[in-house]
Amino acid sequence: MSKTSKSQWNFGELFPTEETRRVLSVGELTTQIKRLLEKQVGSVWVGGEITNLRAQSSGHIYFTLKDASAQLSCVLFRNEAVAHRDLLKDGQKVLLQGDITVYEARGQYQLLVHAVELQGVGALQLKFEQLKQKLATEGLFAQERKRPLPKFPQRIGIVTSPTGAAIRDVLHVIQRRNPALEIILAPCRVQGDGAAGEIAEAIRLLNEFHVGVQASACLDGEAGGNKLKLELQQQRLDLILVTRGGGSLEDLWAFNEEAVARAIFESTIPIVSAVGHEIDFTISDFVADVRAATPSAAAEIITEGMFASREFVAGASAVLRQRVRQQLDRHTEGLDDTLHRLQRAHPRRQIAEWMQRVDELHANAIRTARQAVNERKVAHRNAAMRLLRASPRQFLKLRRETLATTTRRLQEHARVNLREQRNELRTLESRLRLLGPEQVLGRGYSITLDDETGKVLRDAKQIKPGQRLRTKLKSGEVRSRVDGK
Repeated sequence: MSKTSKSQWNFGELFPTEETRRVLSVGELTTQIKRLLEKQVGSVWVGGEITNLRAQSSGHIYFTLKDASAQLSCVLFRNEAVAHRDLLKDGQKVLLQGDITVYEARGQYQLLVHAVELQGVGALQLKFEQLKQKLATEGLFAQERKRPLPKFPQRIGIVTSPTGAAIRDVLHVIQRRNPALEIILAPCRVQGDGAAGEIAEAIRLLNEFHVGVQASACLDGEAGGNKLKLELQQQRLDLILVTRGGGSLEDLWAFNEEAVARAIFESTIPIVSAVGHEIDFTISDFVADVRAATPSAAAEIITEGMFASREFVAGASAVLRQRVRQQLDRHTEGLDDTLHRLQRAHPRRQIAEWMQRVDELHANAIRTARQAVNERKVAHRNAAMRLLRASPRQFLKLRRETLATTTRRLQEHARVNLREQRNELRTLESRLRLLGPEQVLGRGYSITLDDETGKVLRDAKQIKPGQRLRTKLKSGEVRSRVDGK
């Protein structure tokens, strides 16, 4: 490829050079994002559910606001004058007002909370939460005080409006599932001013009726009227259903009143609360022994024992038929197993198995004989190979080959050694030549010797008048005599 041709793998456009791009630090990028969020979003209202709430010893509160699709980190600083701060807790749905910013140390955007409202309502929701906290503190919601419902109630009391949809739904379900259930209706208003007092009074009236029946039964029993005592005891109430249909928080508010809650709490009869729709929760739901999502659901809960018993009785014949069929199947399988065992124990079967065993032994004997012959052949072949390898001719051949190989190695080693010695000699000659006096003389120096002794003269003090000298140059010598000092 020529230098002017363009490579097909040129990534210059995707990865620009250092000079054509601006590289930000993490801190610079985070600061830009923070300024952009604070400028473009700023102060907002946002609603959701509180989770992961953490109250620090410093007084600051940290939590997460979430909905079905996302989460938002929030912080409420100690110096913020925020109402309802004490109502913040996990699971609480709230409306928050605050400023969107970025916590630069983590690169995480968050909401600085300035105001808190309980979501969806104003004063009513706050009143609901405050009453709920108050009653919970007094123990009205405690699980240990809640009573189980009777499995087969015979008579129940219903507290609701006689003209509402709730009573129609309840009666329809009871008629379908347990038409023998007797109902005592304590009619009352379930909405508007004064409705809470009527609901509480209806609950008390049903309790008085229940207690009055028991008292009458006791008195008649003391007088000896055992039959009347039994009849009166059968007329007692097994449970009370407090119910109404759905509506807004204002429509359902009567069931959030403290009077209703205390009437339910003081009731000697187990109470089922079914107010509104499945998503609606009232104070009466928390105080009652059982909470039902809807009036129809409450009727199903009340009649579940009797309905299940009817279903059991209705299905008993099918279950019995299934059990009998299972027993027959088991006995049939046992009979089949017995027949199979008898067939396996028949003499003809035994003889056939013995014949099969004889065939297997015969086949094994033939296979063993063939295997022994093959093993002998292999042993003979191996012995022949060992004998061939032990022949003197083979031994001498191997020795000759070893001798030839060793001779070649020795000759090669001698040649290599001689070559190395020659190279070393040449190296030493070169070093001696470099250090010899001839090399010094060649650079213009000379050596002066005593002509008679041949001793090299290194100091002028060694020279005497009349002494004969010999000066050696690179080429030739010069003889001289010392005249004087």
